[in-house]
Amino acid sequence: MLPPWTWQIVALTLAIIPQWLTAQATIEGTVPATGAAMSPPPSPKYQLKAGSVAPSPRQVAVVYLEGNFGSRAGNKTVTFGQKGYQFDPGVIVVQTGTRVSFPNFDDDYHNVFSYSKTKRFDLGRYRKDETPPALVFEKPGIVRLYCEIHEHMRGVIVVVDTPHFTTTTAEGKFKLTGLPAGNYVLKAWLDDKTTLQQPVTLKSGVLKVDFKK
Repeated sequence: MLPPWTWQIVALTLAIIPQWLTAQATIEGTVPATGAAMSPPPSPKYQLKAGSVAPSPRQVAVVYLEGNFGSRAGNKTVTFGQKGYQFDPGVIVVQTGTRVSFPNFDDDYHNVFSYSKTKRFDLGRYRKDETPPALVFEKPGIVRLYCEIHEHMRGVIVVVDTPHFTTTTAEGKFKLTGLPAGNYVLKAWLDDKTTLQQPVTLKSGVLKVDFKK
């Protein structure tokens, strides 16, 4: 059993830790996202068994907090489906180590593939009732997805090495909550050529950040 004075030292240590070090912060703001359509019109040569094509997903930005968090996603699995002959949604963001599944919700074949340096793969053709193996995304970077059967389909996976991330609305609004206090770099990925960044110091409360190009 520890002597009573040990617990007094622990209590004193906790009492002198600045409150801002243990507080949780929120960042909210805007990014100059375009909201443009991600997919071109579908080719008329395809026989679409599932009916009409859903509207193209809109381009959104990915906002994430970069820092030395020292953790991976573990066994987390995220779904990135195909529905209405589109990737649904068009853009997702995952932490390194995340497993991603690609279910087909259409009454037709799909064949998801990517030639991106971050992750190259080809799932082959599969139906609605078939389940291709989920893939683990180990490296940070951008993974652009296509369908070998339906050329108009476009999707993006942004892989980040942080547990703190989100996507914006089509209007460019975002909000990150539950953030640890400290000094970090806030980044906003808009496209392959544009990543905005801003240093931030987080304490308890809400920090407003509006990115500009």
